Amino acid sequence: MRLVITDLNHRYDDLAVLEDVSLTVREGEVLAVIGPSGCGKSTLLGIAGGIVAPTSGTVETVGEPPAGCLNPVTFIFQDFALLPWRTVEANVALVLEHHPLSGAERRERIEEGLRRMALWEFRAALPKQLSGGMRQRVGIARALAVRPAMLLLDEPLSALDAQTRELLMEDFLDLWRRDRTTAVYVTHNLDEALHLADRVAVFSRRPGRLREIVTIDAPREERMTVEGLRRLVEIRERLWHLIRDEAQRADRELSDA
Repeated sequence: MRLVITDLNHRYDDLAVLEDVSLTVREGEVLAVIGPSGCGKSTLLGIAGGIVAPTSGTVETVGEPPAGCLNPVTFIFQDFALLPWRTVEANVALVLEHHPLSGAERRERIEEGLRRMALWEFRAALPKQLSGGMRQRVGIARALAVRPAMLLLDEPLSALDAQTRELLMEDFLDLWRRDRTTAVYVTHNLDEALHLADRVAVFSRRPGRLREIVTIDAPREERMTVEGLRRLVEIRERLWHLIRDEAQRADRELSDA
């Protein structure tokens, strides 16, 4: 499934947040979105997912969802968004409760998601009993249970320590290699973008405008080789050059405010 955004603008009262944004997320690709704080990245994701109505412009999904898809466009959030009084299994089950599934199919989807995220033995645990990385794995298992055509990820690893972040990036890549799910991945972390994405959309400070889309032309299987790492360093320098000055200006604006 592709995502096509055309002439998108958004305002909160007198505050312009996004301006003249047009881009296409190709079927089966991971598009990372980076830019200074306050440039509208999360707003863009909310509009793409249908939870925020744009001031003007259009957002369209093109293509058929996969077999068994219950929710074509699905979010994974930064704060895990788990219900603390529900077990791991019950948190995953939450997204299936309003769909006309048989008990057997519901159990199958829950078990599949938990096993894929190595959580099956923790299915009776409460979120407070889990590490941050495991709580995010529950969030991913919950997203997988609806078999989405497109994932919208809003800084899903930013609350985690560096080691856990590395492990979850590997988990995400393993999932992507299996399912080839289209994904839009909002992050402040350039290394996450370089590790995970096919292309990186770079936004200006508010109002967010699309400055450039940078292709990461190192194949994923070669990114940890000497030559692949050399190429990633070159792309990282280019990305940092694109956002550095605007990030500094955005930071001063936020400090002054």
